[in-house]
Amino acid sequence: MDNLMLHRPVKRSFLRLQAGKWWFTNKRRIKWLFSASKPARIRKELSLPYVVFTHATPLMRKLRNADMRLQTNKVINLRLAAERLNGIVLMPGETFSFWRTIGKPTRRKGYVDGMILFYDGYKPGVGGGLCQMSNLLYWMTLHTPLQVTERHRHGYDVFPDAGRTQPFGSGATCAYNDMDLRIHNPTKQPFQLIVGLTEGKLVGEWRSSLPVNCRYEVVEKDHRIELKPCGGYVRSNSIYRRTYSLDEGELLDEEFVAGNEAVMLYTPMLEPVETE
Repeated sequence: MDNLMLHRPVKRSFLRLQAGKWWFTNKRRIKWLFSASKPARIRKELSLPYVVFTHATPLMRKLRNADMRLQTNKVINLRLAAERLNGIVLMPGETFSFWRTIGKPTRRKGYVDGMILFYDGYKPGVGGGLCQMSNLLYWMTLHTPLQVTERHRHGYDVFPDAGRTQPFGSGATCAYNDMDLRIHNPTKQPFQLIVGLTEGKLVGEWRSSLPVNCRYEVVEKDHRIELKPCGGYVRSNSIYRRTYSLDEGELLDEEFVAGNEAVMLYTPMLEPVETE
């Protein structure tokens, strides 16, 4: 079967979508209730002393044919999520859950309509834009000794590479609460997540009680853009993580992280849709 068709979601009726949402939401809640993993619950106002990795991404992107109101609303949603995430401590043996920590984004909690992917297009949705937070957390975690135990790839490549500083496929999509991002701490020291919004940027840090004795680099391999018989483009690659010693910069390990395959929502080699 054509890879492009494998990514095309099956159109469902409203009732079918609601029934599926109920089923997967409660399935995840049951999993949380009976999970053997210990969830991260401790929150500290004081930051741990050592910065392991830090990263920032722009809050606003001017995109043609996109309602900028949804971009503005996204900032509101990210600020609310950051309040729940900031300061959370991941103790040795614990597992962090993106959705278990944030909770369900609802209007009652202050969340507003942001941009969310729906089938192969966009639509407004409460809490839209929180994928930027899960993308940030995933990218930062790949540069630490922490282990990502659950991550969902984006099924669509939405934006051209204008200004892209990370490899394609190095993010993590999220949808309450079935598509979660879960991070486990296999080390013997606590790690702390620091996130917040500054002027124009979403910023984050993983901090620790002790310095980390190695450095990480994330690289892509086997990058391809293929035109499929049905007329669409599919982009794919593999993501690897390299570990280096801090003292001599010696390559200690290279491990496979994830394979990505996504339908492109724009035509490659054309001018990017992002404008100043």
